[in-house]
Amino acid sequence: MPTYSAPVFLTDLLKAKSPSGAEAQAQAVFDRHVRPHADVYANDALGNRLATLNPKGNPTLMFAGHMDELGLIITFINKDGFLYFDTIGGHDLSIISGRRVIIQADGGPVKGVTGKRAIHLMEEEDRKKVPKKHEIWIDIGAKSKKEALKRVSIGDVATYDHEFELINGSIGTARAFDNKVGAYVVGEALVRLAKGKARLAAKVVSVATTQEEIGTRGAITAGFAANPHVALAVDVGHATDHPDCDNRRFGETKLGAGPIFCRGPNINPKVFDRLLGCAKRARIPYQIEADPRPTGTDARAIQMARGGVACGLVSVPLRYMHTPSEVVDLKDVENCVRLFVEFAQSIKPGESFNW
Repeated sequence: MPTYSAPVFLTDLLKAKSPSGAEAQAQAVFDRHVRPHADVYANDALGNRLATLNPKGNPTLMFAGHMDELGLIITFINKDGFLYFDTIGGHDLSIISGRRVIIQADGGPVKGVTGKRAIHLMEEEDRKKVPKKHEIWIDIGAKSKKEALKRVSIGDVATYDHEFELINGSIGTARAFDNKVGAYVVGEALVRLAKGKARLAAKVVSVATTQEEIGTRGAITAGFAANPHVALAVDVGHATDHPDCDNRRFGETKLGAGPIFCRGPNINPKVFDRLLGCAKRARIPYQIEADPRPTGTDARAIQMARGGVACGLVSVPLRYMHTPSEVVDLKDVENCVRLFVEFAQSIKPGESFNW
């Protein structure tokens, strides 16, 4: 089997440590790979990156993928130098302990380990319980609070020390596929559109958004600033092809079977139909999921920006969401990029998606 090579832009994003509100490392990667290809490039007070192509085009098409990830934030250091934390984003508390972490401190990265009372030291009933946040700590090998404070500060953020790795062909695992793949898709789509020979009718604004994991906050301001007529958000979606997943409740979506198109109130029907047409024309495999409410993605914020935006949502199938070892098929990621390029090129001058 030939060796699969992951795109450098994507692997650079996956290496970046960027919990919500501390996205500087991911911002730098997006700047480096996307800014040279944009006609206009901007940031804002929330840290969003907005790359524009064909600024005089009409209508305005917005691509949005968030670059923030889950993390921990240091809230207290006890007298013995152990660090206590709160969570950034939605964590499964049962898997935090026993992990290696990297703390982003002013003096540089500090390595640590999350710890809790060993199972041998627990009563039988305690062994059955999920530990509470205040029952887990970070051990950086300090012997006192004074020593710890020389290396870290209250408010420093941490991420799991789990890096990207291919485990079988194009199937990879990483700490933060959610949603570095989305930031990659919107950035890479703009790069390819800039390099392509096809003339664009639309103004394209590709946005790497911030703070999605704590309430789609970057998308709220970016949606207002970009003022798009039509938008595609890209995030990860649950691949339900693993054991112990009830398809009757969660639908049927598979790793490697193509991007997932969402249907429901958050999705403009004309945009959905256009996505289907683009996928069929470009021979891109796709899957469909249904959501009866505003989705838990940037699409929920963008749809409601200003006077309303014709919005679509495309998801990369992913297993084990919000864990240190999420799993994605990079062929699905590539097909998302191809789809976004095809969608942008399909838009006609002055086209409306109102219905």
